[in-house]
Amino acid sequence: MKKLVKAGVAAAAVLSLAAFTTGCSKKQNAPKADSSAKASDTLDISYSDIVLGKTGTDITATLKLLSHRTDMLNADYPGTTWAQYLAEFNKVYPNIKVEIDGITDYASTALLRLQGGNWGDIMMIPALDAKDLSTYFLSYGTVEEMSKQVRFANQWMYDGKSYGIPSTGNAQGVLYNKKVFEKAGITKMPKTPEEFIADLKLIKEKTDAIPLYTNYAAGWTMGAWDAYLGGSATGDSKYNNQILPHEKNPFRNRGDGTHAYAVYKVLYDAVANGLIEDDYTTTDWEGCKGMINRGEIGTMVLGSWAFTQMQGAGPNPDDIGYMSFPITVNGKQYASAGPDYCFGVNVNASVNNQKAALIFLKWFTEKSGFAFNEGGIPIAMNDSNYPPVYAAFDGIEFVPDTPALAGEEDLMNNLNSDSELAINAGGNLKVQQIIEHAYNKDMTFDKIMDEWNAAWTRAQESNNVSVK
Repeated sequence: MKKLVKAGVAAAAVLSLAAFTTGCSKKQNAPKADSSAKASDTLDISYSDIVLGKTGTDITATLKLLSHRTDMLNADYPGTTWAQYLAEFNKVYPNIKVEIDGITDYASTALLRLQGGNWGDIMMIPALDAKDLSTYFLSYGTVEEMSKQVRFANQWMYDGKSYGIPSTGNAQGVLYNKKVFEKAGITKMPKTPEEFIADLKLIKEKTDAIPLYTNYAAGWTMGAWDAYLGGSATGDSKYNNQILPHEKNPFRNRGDGTHAYAVYKVLYDAVANGLIEDDYTTTDWEGCKGMINRGEIGTMVLGSWAFTQMQGAGPNPDDIGYMSFPITVNGKQYASAGPDYCFGVNVNASVNNQKAALIFLKWFTEKSGFAFNEGGIPIAMNDSNYPPVYAAFDGIEFVPDTPALAGEEDLMNNLNSDSELAINAGGNLKVQQIIEHAYNKDMTFDKIMDEWNAAWTRAQESNNVSVK
């Protein structure tokens, strides 16, 4: 994959996210698609055509789905497990079996599996150039058509076609323990970086809780800090994909507590002021869930997908709160919002399996309740059932990213790869280095940002980017 950048939303790791990620990579050769299976040009139904419970009831198929959600394979998972979801699906479609292939190091492993070709029928799409989407994945239809069916249909698009259906959506904010805030005397949510750092100091002074838990050792959790650079820090939906690639020195200090400089400085200042765990190298991702539930942690910077996991990790679900990231732009707060990992269907799978995959994904999107169960933004356009966590964003505007300009669909991938910053694409290493330098006091924050600006400038020059 040319200009390939490793990704892996923090989704549950997850989105994200994602979420919403693992480390950035050098450019790699494009993986070869498996051409041995039947082509998809005889597929006679689309996602929009499917009527659940009627379409495809005569289909018999066994599908393989590659997923990063390995936690849902465990019977003791506090939420709904894969087995439970699939049992419900089979009540409607008993002859379509779905086998889950859970992958822990998903971002890099999924790329290797894609490269091998014979990976299965459905996968969470890893980071690859948009121009390569049609080589590996089935188009669900035009973006215009799919936008009537699902939210964030433009997340994986090329030439007007949509190739990814999000598993869930996330808003970006900060987890906190309500009782810890109460003990610290915090009565209102911080709206600026300065207010947030002041609150962390109160937590340290007045409670036994860790003010900010970094989750350094997990690695992928560090990439979560990138998720605030767009809507949360600027209020501009065009920032990430249209403005940032052309911006001169995007990591500069603007002096108003906004944009990338302000986001990352929150982390640097928290570490430099001793407002984190005693030994950041020994943080424990699974263990931290129970810790914040018990009031041993004050705050954690993660997407909304983590809310239900923290609630389910102990006896105090009502103590878990969620707030917007502490940045205010011209007197108003915003929250970045977008899809978690997106489902892609193998373009080289048999037509029978492609039909079955479309049916399963439509059921999963519209009937499973997955997004709600995981504390996510609903994906089906006809679903307005938001989980309670989103009450935290009352009066705060959600800002999804606008797609890249035509002809620049792969520009951010190229800049991320050449700069090795991997913004919103698995750039956890650079964020870990912020913690290391702040803790060791061997590099100022401004020096770190100067180096990032220099790397970004070199990448822009090597890609002949016009800079504004």
